[in-house]
Amino acid sequence: MAFLSKVGRIFRQTSTHVTASNSMLQSIRCMSSSKIFVGGISYSTDEFGLREAFSKYGQVVDAKIFVDRETGRSRGFAFVTFTSNLEATNAMQLDRQHLHGRRIRVDFATERGRGFGGRGFGGPSGGAVFYDDPLPCGYVDDFSVWCH
Repeated sequence: MAFLSKVGRIFRQTSTHVTASNSMLQSIRCMSSSKIFVGGISYSTDEFGLREAFSKYGQVVDAKIFVDRETGRSRGFAFVTFTSNLEATNAMQLDRQHLHGRRIRVDFATERGRGFGGRGFGGPSGGAVFYDDPLPCGYVDDFSVWCH
């Protein structure tokens, strides 16, 4: 019994170390990106307003708000691309700040995964993690969050 207890303890320590290493690699990968995820944006925010808010932190190459195909209404998240990862890092200052009456979440976008599943989003149901789609840790609205 003591032997099994020791084996279990070693296994837990090893799996914790592996998880921490994977988490660190993910964080490094995220920080090398000049593309950021912006979640929780107001439905009234347009791409011009988004570009204007983020241009204070660097040159915005692209600002794209995702909309529902059927209704044309904002889905509440967007992606902003800067000319460099330093500018994207500076824009992290807007995380948990208010933009157009809503508290937004800002994080580095993660790379798109391969595969299929569920509604096309990565998460507990499995499937792809879109480059244009993962979000800071936890759940924001109905989208799985994958950076960290």
